[in-house]
Amino acid sequence: MNAHSAWLSPDGQTRQDTRVTQVGAVTPVTDVKGRSGVLPGSDGGRHRVTGLWLAGTAGAMSATVGVGRAVIQSSIARGAYPVAVTEPVPLTFADGNPQYGRIDLVVLRVYDHDHDASGRYEAAVEIVQGEPKALPEAPAAPDTSLVLFTVAVAAGRSAGNGGIDWDNARVDLRPATVAVGGILPTHSDDTAPGGYPGHYRDVGTTLQRWDGAAWVPYPKGIGGVVPAGVLTTGGYPGQYRDSTTGVLQRWNGSAWLPAVPGPAFAQSLDAGSTASTTYTATLADTAVSALTLTFTAPPSGSVIISLGARMYTKDSETASAHMSPQVTQGSTVIWAADDERAASASGAVNKSVSTALRLNSLTAGATYTVTAMHRSTNAAVTCWFDTLFLRVDPIT
Repeated sequence: MNAHSAWLSPDGQTRQDTRVTQVGAVTPVTDVKGRSGVLPGSDGGRHRVTGLWLAGTAGAMSATVGVGRAVIQSSIARGAYPVAVTEPVPLTFADGNPQYGRIDLVVLRVYDHDHDASGRYEAAVEIVQGEPKALPEAPAAPDTSLVLFTVAVAAGRSAGNGGIDWDNARVDLRPATVAVGGILPTHSDDTAPGGYPGHYRDVGTTLQRWDGAAWVPYPKGIGGVVPAGVLTTGGYPGQYRDSTTGVLQRWNGSAWLPAVPGPAFAQSLDAGSTASTTYTATLADTAVSALTLTFTAPPSGSVIISLGARMYTKDSETASAHMSPQVTQGSTVIWAADDERAASASGAVNKSVSTALRLNSLTAGATYTVTAMHRSTNAAVTCWFDTLFLRVDPIT
């Protein structure tokens, strides 16, 4: 029979019918299989999972597995086996090999004679003993079993010779499973994929969502601002986070950009001069080789560029000093320096001048550089520039 229905057959419900029709019982792995695991929960809600804990006896080779509930998924035909351990189960580990250590498993195992010819119909907590080796490895888990712990048994250990060092020998491998739609509490080293897009799990202090290909950190609900240092990749375009430098950022689908870009500002208080009649970024007599400013284009693609300086033309009332912006994106010149876009002054007396210009058609999110360029209208006249500044303001 390929289709099973619970509580429908007039001849009675079989054990297999019961197992394979646990719709919604556990975290899905496929459309018809669930995730094997221990049901989470603890007194007072202080711990992720307390069921089926392995408590070792100090200085001995014995331990006890506590009470708890679990689900063990088998094949599609066999279904999932719910198991409840209602009384603590004592276990005794074999003495260590004289020469080599080994790794044992503690498992919750299901025996079903109808499928494994074991002659048994029961669940059991067991030790699966590993092989002593110079580099010991855990043995393979039996079919239809759930690995709870690995226990390293050091060479030569016995009840009369130190017993098992439980704090260091015991490794907790208990996976958790919850109902469909429930948030799965798990370990950071859990590599199991999600069962469906929109599946959630809790890893330590981070909530994650399965997007169909990977677990994506999702520490805040839609519209929430993610705390600094928590999220590397955004969960959706329009998500906001606080950066480690205190800047509010927005995820655009591929990168984090300032949520409110600019204004950006740069200045130099060191005077410099040039007699070049072609625009140059370099001024003489100053420690500032070139005044530049980098900015990120806002979503509108438009900015206001302001620049200015205190200028004078040495020993000339007729020559002019020009200061104009040059805008580049990498090696591409977007705006070349031009007299039409220059702040200009004439005369041998200092004058503070500035201008503001609108630049459009920038690529939102792209990085641009503004460079202050300078020239004199007369090669025989030296032009001086002091208290220079550049400023870029985004236009919304």
